[in-house]
Amino acid sequence: MPRFRIQDIQLLENVPTSPGSLRSKLGEMIVNSTVFRAKVDSLNPETWEYRIVLEGTLDKEDTKFEQP
Repeated sequence: MPRFRIQDIQLLENVPTSPGSLRSKLGEMIVNSTVFRAKVDSLNPETWEYRIVLEGTLDKEDTKFEQP
């Protein structure tokens, strides 16, 4: 799996993003984290809209920081 870069965090907020691309970037971030948690913040049973909060610490050794 590719390494997660700090700059990739901005890509997570780009709209529109394909579900596959978002899944890939989130997966890279999780794999390159030393600590990671997910919390379901809300779920609307009428619309099935949800909000998930992710919190973690990226592994400094596995995470690339590249200057633009």
